[in-house]
Amino acid sequence: MNIILLGPPGAGKGTQARFLCDERDMIQLSTGDMLREAKDSGTEMGKVVADVMARGELVTDEIVIGLIREKLEGDKKGGFIFDGFPRTLAQADALAELLAEEGETLDAVIEMQVDDNALVSRITARSTCGGCGEVYNDNTKPIPADGKCTNCGNTEFKRRADDNEESLKQRLMEYYKKTSPLIGYYYAKGQLASVDGLGEMATVKADIGKVLDA
Repeated sequence: MNIILLGPPGAGKGTQARFLCDERDMIQLSTGDMLREAKDSGTEMGKVVADVMARGELVTDEIVIGLIREKLEGDKKGGFIFDGFPRTLAQADALAELLAEEGETLDAVIEMQVDDNALVSRITARSTCGGCGEVYNDNTKPIPADGKCTNCGNTEFKRRADDNEESLKQRLMEYYKKTSPLIGYYYAKGQLASVDGLGEMATVKADIGKVLDA
């Protein structure tokens, strides 16, 4: 099963992707992770990525598609979760063509719906474990009193430099300009389902499961 998780920054896509990887043996294809992995791989594609990044240039859609193609030709396990790609309609078309070439299908696109004001409140209060990436929130899931991550026991936590109201609003504007048109794109294809991205993590996880098992 191959899926896309759609939603603005901070909607919880990464958290839900981890659940899917753990429980359904899926593979998360994060654009950032793939680029970092390729840069250090020494492969021909990796050398291209390293060269582009060394020059401080943006990685092209063609390069990202090439990296995704390499992943699709490897171990598929329980299927793929596309994370951070596509971001634009052109990228969505390119991904559709690639999946067709590889004999793969896109089984679901799940939009994680959020209220912008609630999202800003959530993100400006969040911290992540420096060891495992577990997400905490000052209001809904504070760091334990003993200062240890409940998942891995690590005692170092960090906040993203851009997890502030001004930066988040800029990121939301970028999302609505470039990525939100994908909601209509996939709806027209009959592939879109929506869940409440601001619910409790377990509830969101269950709602996503219902979509995938339908």
